[in-house]
Amino acid sequence: MLADQAVYDPESQKTHHDKVEVDAFTALAIEEQDHDIKYRTLSWQKATLLLFGEYVCLAILALAWSWSVLGWVCGFFITFGLGIVTWYTSYILWQFCMKHPEARDICDIAAILFPAVPRIAFELTGLMLLLNNIFLIGFHVFTGAKIFNTLSDSAVCTVVFQAVTAIIGVIVSLPRTLNHVSIMSVVSAIAMAIAIILSMVYAGIEDHPLYGYGGNYPELGEVKTSIGLPGAPGFVAGTNAVLNITFLWIGQILYPSFIAEMKRPQDFPKALASLTGLQLILFSVTAAVGYYYNGQYSTAPIIGSLSEPWAKKSAFAFVLIPTVIIGTIYGNVAAKYIFKRILGNSRHAHSHSLVGWGTWIAIDIFIWTVAFVLGNIIPSMGDFLGIMSAAFDSFFGFIFWAVAYYHLNKNRLWANWKMTTMSIINIIIFVLGLFMLGPGLYTSVDAIVTDYAGSVKKPFSCASNAL
Repeated sequence: MLADQAVYDPESQKTHHDKVEVDAFTALAIEEQDHDIKYRTLSWQKATLLLFGEYVCLAILALAWSWSVLGWVCGFFITFGLGIVTWYTSYILWQFCMKHPEARDICDIAAILFPAVPRIAFELTGLMLLLNNIFLIGFHVFTGAKIFNTLSDSAVCTVVFQAVTAIIGVIVSLPRTLNHVSIMSVVSAIAMAIAIILSMVYAGIEDHPLYGYGGNYPELGEVKTSIGLPGAPGFVAGTNAVLNITFLWIGQILYPSFIAEMKRPQDFPKALASLTGLQLILFSVTAAVGYYYNGQYSTAPIIGSLSEPWAKKSAFAFVLIPTVIIGTIYGNVAAKYIFKRILGNSRHAHSHSLVGWGTWIAIDIFIWTVAFVLGNIIPSMGDFLGIMSAAFDSFFGFIFWAVAYYHLNKNRLWANWKMTTMSIINIIIFVLGLFMLGPGLYTSVDAIVTDYAGSVKKPFSCASNAL
């Protein structure tokens, strides 16, 4: 299957020969034809649903808070601008994956991106992949407890609610392929969409919000918004607001895994274009409506600003489903990385053997246990989003793909005005990644320290974290 093969292109009505993309991916698909568990099963439509389900999450309801710090102009510009940058870097990622079909995940890509130290790059990226995904799962464990506390009026200890969320996550994470998860992703997106719509409707029909981070209504005056920066937010608050928006956009850490499981990886740009359009609409509308009705009283999530307890509960109840499912998506990718390192290409990796399933379940339990610990240590939603954006999105959303651009075009970086422009853009993307990693990480850690110096006293507390 690696020989030269004639392929007919209906658009150009010409026959061409493809020795890399088509033959390489076809050969990889043929390799697993006799396997009990087949991984290359995703169509581009299913990939779109899977990706969209990842992005339709509770963090969307934190956008109004970011816009309340940045104002209308900066808030929209940063939201839209990051969307365009993410689409572009994701397209570069896809091009790199097509050139290197042997790369199944972000770790394989890192080894190719840094050929001088491939083993070190692979291992360090693997560690970042695990930490990023486990932090995300920890965020959802934290959120699960917040939901249960809100719905039950803090009936039991918060640690118990976090444990319940983790146990549910372990059970839902048992399927070993993303094909099953894509079905759950649709359910997740629908439930989260209902929560978002209810939050916006309630914000619109209530007389006023309940409270904001600066004080209860009407201590900060009547609800108001600002075209420009509302006052002087400060470096830490301003940077964290941008990091919260960045977190929503950056999902490239999972893309290589999705591409590797597609029937036709060549169709990934269709999924990417559909996804970006949906995101731009969803993020902008949700942020604008939330900020308009809550102004300086906007919280993260915006449900916390609602004044009526019944409104909070009815909107927040729908967030429980995506909280578990999105955690499952990230858990699936993290578990596959460890699974592959332990079993390699042995028959247990693709068969329904006792060793295969026993190893998978043990990894699943380990990941959710570590996430449970993180959910009890990091004190707030904003702290989670900020530290994840700074520590991991700096690499997986910016730095890696500027380096990938260099490898794809290193012989023609300055060949003409178009290539010169694109090369300068990629240098800017690289610098943005470095800024997030340095000053961005500083502000995130500073926010956590501030929380523990104030209202948060200790980890593993039974104190309610209800809205």
